[in-house]
Amino acid sequence: MSLIERARTQPPPDPVPGAPAEAAGLEPHEQLSVRQRNLVLAAMCLALVLVVASVSMLAVGLPSVSEALGLTQTTQTWVVDAYALTLASLLLVAGALGDRFGRRGALLVGIAILAIGSVLSTLADTGAQLIAFRALTGIGGALIMPGTLSTITSVFPPEERPRAVGIWAGFAGAGGTLGMLGAGWLLGTWSWHSLFYVTAAVAAVTFAAVLAFVPTTKATEHVGLDPLGTVLSALGIGGVVLGIIEGPIRGWSHPITVTGLVAGVLLLAAFVAWELRTDHPLLDPRLFRHRGFATGSAALMVLFIALFGIFLVILQYLQVMLGYSALKSAVALLPMTFVMIPVSAIAAPLSVKMGQKLVGGGGLVISAIGLLAFSTVNPDSGYLPLLVAQLVLAAGVGLSMTPATNAIVSSLPTSKQGVASAVNDTTREIGTALGIAIMGSMFNSGYRRAIDGDLQGLPTGVAGQAREAPGLALDAAKGLGPRGDALASAARDAFTSGMRLSMFVGATLLVLAAAFVVLRGPSQGEAVAEDVLDDELVDDGLVLAVEA
Repeated sequence: MSLIERARTQPPPDPVPGAPAEAAGLEPHEQLSVRQRNLVLAAMCLALVLVVASVSMLAVGLPSVSEALGLTQTTQTWVVDAYALTLASLLLVAGALGDRFGRRGALLVGIAILAIGSVLSTLADTGAQLIAFRALTGIGGALIMPGTLSTITSVFPPEERPRAVGIWAGFAGAGGTLGMLGAGWLLGTWSWHSLFYVTAAVAAVTFAAVLAFVPTTKATEHVGLDPLGTVLSALGIGGVVLGIIEGPIRGWSHPITVTGLVAGVLLLAAFVAWELRTDHPLLDPRLFRHRGFATGSAALMVLFIALFGIFLVILQYLQVMLGYSALKSAVALLPMTFVMIPVSAIAAPLSVKMGQKLVGGGGLVISAIGLLAFSTVNPDSGYLPLLVAQLVLAAGVGLSMTPATNAIVSSLPTSKQGVASAVNDTTREIGTALGIAIMGSMFNSGYRRAIDGDLQGLPTGVAGQAREAPGLALDAAKGLGPRGDALASAARDAFTSGMRLSMFVGATLLVLAAAFVVLRGPSQGEAVAEDVLDDELVDDGLVLAVEA
């Protein structure tokens, strides 16, 4: 008998005493009406935006925070990245906790912690205090994020699940833009404290929505928490992200950067070795031999490298080159949201009908075309070419993100949806850090190489300032008279060079990811087999249903 035939004839597992209603034979979607499921989806998208927007809101408000607290450049970076580092390090164990003890409870605890961290952030008097409070907020985010997707996959029936995941994926991509828009409006009206007060208020609304609409779901089989694997994964991911964060700031050969990267890689290698030996792994590494799991993870990571790398460069283009305010910059990027969310929802039935290879791979190629369109923009182009480029990119991201997310979550059974969601989220967070590091470094390299020849004869201090960043070059040019006009023109040209290099690198990565998805992604038959065989992946070891 084939694996598929065995999966179809396998009787349902015996109920587990004390487990939720679905363990007794009643699936969550059978307990909820269509309206109730849609309310669950709305609550989960709100919780997701709360986590994602917490990064972009502070990124927009960082100049105001820095001026008020007197932060150095390194401290500013860590104020933003303390949240991202904590979040990325704890996602896997947070997903396992939700699987074992209940996802609704993990969501509520996480939302409460995030709200407390946000309120405490308003009381910070120093950079060190704000970094600590942002790290606390990241713990809350780690508890929230896996629960949003795993709750959706648990309460929606198979025929509705791809659409629901597509809408979730759209909000995952658009949450950053929505956060920037909100931050721009708040900073134009109130002080930087309002960013954290509003975050806490949205957290309170989200808490009430989860209480009102979201049922309790958890694994029907025992989920081991794997204490050693938890420590190794958290420290390993934390070390790698630390190195990625510090590389562009201190240099890639700096001891802190090298130590973080080397220690992170060694700890992750130890994590893989341990997970292959333990009976109840936190994440079985052999799952990456699973076609959908591997290609979905790779596609998401590269997508977020491109997406957040673009935000880093394009925000500078809008504010430094075009002179837009923070609010106007956020509004200028809003069309991406209007396209990304509906396209993500449309991609769900398309990927079910046509497969991850065609829809997901095609979306990655379209995303690459969007980056190439960005590379044609220069300081004299105005807004229209930028609008066209971001619409193309948003369509590509929407088409590729939903199949990738569905490929990951459909590769694991219901009992492991928290961990599947955590893997999905971890690839996004690491991709975000990589995007800032890789595309930021490429932009800096292209800018400095282009402007170096125009700095000859300038005072040492002015030349050093101009080489550091385009905004500093334009500020320095204001006091130099006729020589300043030449420096400003050189800075704008160098900005264009840096932006083109970063966009070419991002487009290349997207094309390579598309090739990987097309060559390695599951066929339609294999994708269906993954869903049918979820029940084969039970508590005494994950069975790979589809061979590599």
